[in-house]
Amino acid sequence: MATLTPKETGWIEVICGSMFSGKTEELIRRLRRAQIARQKVDIFKPKIDNRFSPDYIVSHSKLKMESQLVETPQEILKKAEDSDVVGIDEAQFFDGSLLEICKELANRKKRVIVAGLDKDYRGEPFGALPALLSEAEYITKTLAICVICGNPANYTQRLTQDVHRIVIGEGDIYEARCRNCFEPPTGN
Repeated sequence: MATLTPKETGWIEVICGSMFSGKTEELIRRLRRAQIARQKVDIFKPKIDNRFSPDYIVSHSKLKMESQLVETPQEILKKAEDSDVVGIDEAQFFDGSLLEICKELANRKKRVIVAGLDKDYRGEPFGALPALLSEAEYITKTLAICVICGNPANYTQRLTQDVHRIVIGEGDIYEARCRNCFEPPTGN
C-alpha cells in the first residue's frame, strides 16, 4: 500500500503480478482516489491491448476508467503535460523507453502509477517492468489464486502452444498458477 509522500515531489508506484491478480483493479482504485482529491488524472494504455475497450482500462471484474490509447511511451509524456497523476496500464507491452518516460514524469513532480505483468508466460521478467521495479518508490505485488490447487498464484500459465512472447488474451488462453502448479513451456 502506498503511503503519503511529501508535496512538491513526484514518484513512481508499480503494481505488478500475474494475470487475474487484480493489478488493474488496484490501479483504478488509486486513480479514483486521486480524482476524489481533485487531482488531474490521465490514464494510458498501449494500443496493442484491445481486449475490452479502446477508451477504457477495464479490470477482469469489469471495473473501468476512461483512458487514452498510445503506441509509444513518448506519447504519454506529451499528453500528460498538465496531469497531477499519470496512470499506465499493461506496462509490459511498452518498450524499455517507458522507464525514462516515467522518470521524467516523476521529475516533473507527477505521481506515476504503473501496472503490469512482471513475468511472461515462461516465468521470465517481462518488458520494462523489471527496470521500473528498481526505480519505483512504492511497489505492490498482487497475487491471484491458483486454479489448480487454490494456493497464492504468482505465474501466468499459457494454455496454448503459441510461442510468441506477446499473445493478447484472457481466461481462454491464460490462467493463474502457483509455483508448484506452473508448467513452464519447453523448447521455446
